[in-house]
Amino acid sequence: MNTTPSSTERPEVDARELAAVADTGGRKLQGATGRLLLIVAFAWSLFQLWITSPLPYSLGFGVFSATEARSIHLGFALFIAFLSWPALKRSPKDRVPATDWIMAAVAAFCALYIYLFYAQLSNRPGNPITQDVIVGVMGLILLLEGTRRALGPPLMIVALVFLGYSLAGPYMPGMLAHRGVSFEALINHQWLTTQGVFGIALGVSTSFVFLFVLFGALLDKAGAGNYFIKVAFSMLGHYRGGPAKAAVVASGLTGLISGSSIANTVTTGTFTIPMMKRVGFSPTKAGAVEVASSVNGQIMPPVMGAAAFLMVEYVGIPYVEVIKHAFLPAMISYIALFYIVHLEAMKAGMQGLKSANPPKPWLFKLLGFATGLVGLMALSAAVYYGLGWLKPVLGESTPWVVSIALVVIYVGLLKLGARYPELEHDTPDTDITTLPQTRPTVMVGLHYLLPVVVLVWCLMVERLSPGLSAFWATVLMMVIMVTQRPLSALFRGRLILGENLREGVHDLWNGLIDGARNMVGIGIATATAGIIVGAVSQTGVGLVLADLVEHLSMGSLFLMLLLTAVLSLILGMGLPTTANYIVVSALLAPVIVQLGQQQGLIVPLIAVHLFVFYFGIMADVTPPVGLASFAAAAISGADPIRTGFQAFWYSLRTAALPFLFIFNTDLLLINVDLWHGIVIFVVATVAMLVFAAATQGWFIVRNRWHETILLLLVAFTLFRPGFWQDMIVPPFEEMPPAQFAKAYGELETGQTLRVAVEGLDDYGAPMRLVIEVPVVEGDSGQARLDNLGLSLRQDGDTTLVDMVGWGSQASELGLDMDQTIVSVELPRERFAKEWLWIPALLILALIVYFQRRRRSNHTESRTAQATS
Repeated sequence: MNTTPSSTERPEVDARELAAVADTGGRKLQGATGRLLLIVAFAWSLFQLWITSPLPYSLGFGVFSATEARSIHLGFALFIAFLSWPALKRSPKDRVPATDWIMAAVAAFCALYIYLFYAQLSNRPGNPITQDVIVGVMGLILLLEGTRRALGPPLMIVALVFLGYSLAGPYMPGMLAHRGVSFEALINHQWLTTQGVFGIALGVSTSFVFLFVLFGALLDKAGAGNYFIKVAFSMLGHYRGGPAKAAVVASGLTGLISGSSIANTVTTGTFTIPMMKRVGFSPTKAGAVEVASSVNGQIMPPVMGAAAFLMVEYVGIPYVEVIKHAFLPAMISYIALFYIVHLEAMKAGMQGLKSANPPKPWLFKLLGFATGLVGLMALSAAVYYGLGWLKPVLGESTPWVVSIALVVIYVGLLKLGARYPELEHDTPDTDITTLPQTRPTVMVGLHYLLPVVVLVWCLMVERLSPGLSAFWATVLMMVIMVTQRPLSALFRGRLILGENLREGVHDLWNGLIDGARNMVGIGIATATAGIIVGAVSQTGVGLVLADLVEHLSMGSLFLMLLLTAVLSLILGMGLPTTANYIVVSALLAPVIVQLGQQQGLIVPLIAVHLFVFYFGIMADVTPPVGLASFAAAAISGADPIRTGFQAFWYSLRTAALPFLFIFNTDLLLINVDLWHGIVIFVVATVAMLVFAAATQGWFIVRNRWHETILLLLVAFTLFRPGFWQDMIVPPFEEMPPAQFAKAYGELETGQTLRVAVEGLDDYGAPMRLVIEVPVVEGDSGQARLDNLGLSLRQDGDTTLVDMVGWGSQASELGLDMDQTIVSVELPRERFAKEWLWIPALLILALIVYFQRRRRSNHTESRTAQATS
């Protein structure tokens, strides 16, 4: 790219400093202390690679239990945190005071205590000695102090509140009171078991998240981040509002490898925000577009935010299923943001930057795109079916053959890239005046896609665990980092082997260190969030909060979701996304599922967790605290609060999606076949574009107020046609409970019978459930009930559950002895809800017609004025 000096260097430096302080600490250490910090971070990355790899089991040594690995993981995180983050703003930034050295050493020892004394602790479970209690107290205090330094006071305060609540249970008022726990029991539960600090959240950080963060850091250090930005600009920069469209795509591509909103904002925003301002975006809107794009990076598979990996444990589904459910909303959200940017450019009459590509007719461009797409699909099919055929033939030699094939492909892509000029590494203090050509830009960095392909292949096809998939992708990335410089220089005819290898090893060293330092905040956040989860499990406060929230929502699922969203946004002002997700999902996810069940809406658990995840991410945007908005404002020179509000307005589509997929789980591709999935994707994308046009007040021309209302109505109908279908034809026909067996016998395969039951829960409290009973084998209704493991009895006009078979399907559904069958509902035969898309599309066509006519009249009047 051709570049000229820019005058916006200082704000960009401030933004990078903000990101550095947020992600890796505010100290800039030199000398022996700085080297020690780098060595410890490097060692942490090597440790994580070791425990994730198959080597410990193959070689028979260095095998760590899950609890031991969590202990060492937290030890590294706390040690680096106390060296990297100063205690106060006035504390020295260029050296580590003696007090911080002491705290770092003691904190690391307390975290390692479970590893060092693992055998002794396992011999006295639930019976801590004085030494255990002292170490636990010091560990909790230092963990909270590390949290305050690395993540700010809010998460520390929330954790302290839950610790205080655990101890003060008998003294709490009314429904908040509980029997309380002793001090020793609290320390034991929180520090010496896997119910508190060393619980599931820290386990996911240890086994999954670190490798993905490391993979992203290595990919970025190798030059992939720069490559993605250049590719996006070469393809889109010349269109109307092109730099903003390129920012959306570049942030989406960077989001594939980065799970940090702030890092994504600074990485891409350093280049995109100044160029958006050049083509006419105001500083506030330029920053807001970048924030909205970067925050969405956390919902973009395959490398989503750290909280996505926690879903694997909390929901109990494979990570590949999380990716499948999250993919469609993420794509729809990004396409809608792209469209919002286009609308902004249309409103302001913007133009793009000058393209370096030779002009081509649209037909040629479409033909080229179609050819590339078909070629990619053919290549994917050949690899998929080719490997499927080869694996039985090659047997145990398959991994070696695949590795050799990958090396050959990698070298071939580097040789292909060497035919084109190398990508320039633009610095933050340069403005781009001419866009690069698309073909050379794409070709020169194709080898960066190989590790991403390996990651996706291992996750989606081989169905390896997320940790092992990230390990193999990271290994390939490490090979690329060491060898890409010498091989590229060899093919370009300027090989200096020693120097090129040193540069590659130096890149790898820095990438391993960056990956570890980027993990400090996540490791500490998951550990501290474990305190909150531990307190919930030890005190039963979750049930109290469930009753409270249910009371506040007045039994309305929608109000319940609204309260959950508001709580996520409020907590997200101070808590990182991961901690926010852990807290809200632990407290409210089961309540939402239960409340939905009471109202007859079966809400899948993954939908609720994605709902919480989305609003946790939205907190990075939401004023007055959203850190991503502050980083973007530092680059653009705008007011951070105004940038935050504008970004939130752009992100309304992301806020609307969770409500939509709770009530229409088709959007999460739950129980949807391929063709139905494609139709849903197309229609949902159109719906989100219409929603974006309504919220932006512009479609083809500026909307009139009634057109905005109609566009919102059209969007809602396309998203949730079942709402109107239920109003026209109720979905179920109610039958007397006494006819349960008769109704059950009339069902066809694939249908379900909705049964409302009342009874007592495990705690003796009244409860009401709506259960969908699937069809099982049987020639009659009674035979089906027997196979289901359910026996009923009549007591006058009341139908009761008499017996439920132990371990039967009826027991798994939640049916239990002495429950009362309140209602039985048989599904009606109804028209397909998709027919309601037709009137919505007709209304949309009318709006298009009237707006196009207004635009035509406006153009004619301007032409007439110009000629007169």
